[in-house]
Amino acid sequence: MSTIVPVILSGGSGTRLWPMSRTLYPKQLQSLYSDRSMLVETAARVSGEGFGEPIIICNGEHRFIIAEQMLKAGLNPRSIVLEPVGRNTAPAAAVAAMMLIESDPDALMLLMPSDHLISKPDAFLAACAQAQIAANEHALVTFGIVPSAPETGFGYIRQGEPLVGYDGCYQVQNFVEKPDLATAKGYLDEGGYFWNSGIFLFKAQNYLDELGRSHPEMIRLCQQAVDKGQRDMDFFRLDDKSFHDIVGNSIDYAVMEKTDHAAVVPVDMGWDDVGSWSALWAVGEKDVDQNILVGDVVTHDVKNSYVRSSGQLVASIGMKDTIIVATDDVVLVADKDRAQDVKEVVAELQNQGRDEHVVHKRVYRPWGWYQCMDMESHFQVKQLSIKPGGILSLQSHQHRSEHWVVVSGAASVVRGDEDIKLEVNQSIYIPAGVKHRLENKGQVDLRIIEVQTGSYLGEDDIERFEDIYGRH
Repeated sequence: MSTIVPVILSGGSGTRLWPMSRTLYPKQLQSLYSDRSMLVETAARVSGEGFGEPIIICNGEHRFIIAEQMLKAGLNPRSIVLEPVGRNTAPAAAVAAMMLIESDPDALMLLMPSDHLISKPDAFLAACAQAQIAANEHALVTFGIVPSAPETGFGYIRQGEPLVGYDGCYQVQNFVEKPDLATAKGYLDEGGYFWNSGIFLFKAQNYLDELGRSHPEMIRLCQQAVDKGQRDMDFFRLDDKSFHDIVGNSIDYAVMEKTDHAAVVPVDMGWDDVGSWSALWAVGEKDVDQNILVGDVVTHDVKNSYVRSSGQLVASIGMKDTIIVATDDVVLVADKDRAQDVKEVVAELQNQGRDEHVVHKRVYRPWGWYQCMDMESHFQVKQLSIKPGGILSLQSHQHRSEHWVVVSGAASVVRGDEDIKLEVNQSIYIPAGVKHRLENKGQVDLRIIEVQTGSYLGEDDIERFEDIYGRH
């Protein structure tokens, strides 16, 4: 039987899990319910026998974080595909299918989001085995989640007649939009309705055939984006213009609601899309007061709440049914029943031209990370952490000078024509306009305190001359 190739979609920003989830470091890259990121959990779930190496489709801004997380987890992606812009799931699936059939015309692909929780992985794998038999023929299979409540936040799938000869598989009678509460209760009472998981299994060629019938222009532009795409180190960049020209659409609308070959495998696999802080509270392990407490947290008379700190101490008194999430620069406090409204706060931040919805205080780079510690109009203090082997680009700044102090590890510095090695407690001054580079040739992380002074301190005041990571 054909090997299943996982195709993992990692393009979302997870605004309802702000302030932890932000555009440049979204929820799928974070460890929110285990000690591994949601992306790694997803990839590991389908890394066993019967599965091939995954294709990961992501935003180019996340590529180095994803590659490093996969490497640390011992997972080897078949390809990390970079989308120049988000165009929903139908084009993403199409480019993955096109890349697969180049080497295997009969390739089976398991399309799945990177940020879903599946607490019963054995049930999921059993459902995949059932779906695989039908998908090897002509079925485009989706997975219907056995509902545990009249949920209004999910779309539903209505089960049709059994697929003869394919145990556990049924025709899809129809897809249903997110219902109101009364309608959702009716679905549960009637039976035969399942939550739409957004996970699919089908032959790559069968998907392209179905998509081509209703969206031939999307097929043409996706193929062009692949044909004109370029390898960039360990990544594959889709052609920018071709992909921008695509009119985005979801698999549900573009294919599944139009095809005569849609099938569903119902499964109870402990699934949740973990789309809000209240959802994360619902699926997590709670203490005797029904609280989930993460990080440096002290509570008194707090019940049914989710309290999380990624740094400073958070103390809470007399709170019930409350969400409290503290990061280095933001504190969110919300009624647990209003957790979905976090996206409204994110929209307001965007309207105000702020950046707390985009970037954390700690910003990850392929060489490590930096974090702003203090800033005024004419100076900024940062902490830099450069991992072993990490090299910053050879660069210069027009408007600022930099002072570096080594607080841990050893630094190899290029300053103009000089090559300098700095140990702990040693420092160096980099004048504005001078080419410079920082490198960690050691075996432990290098920590630097950087003090910038000048008339302009923006991250765009940088001219790169050489960069091992292919940045410009």
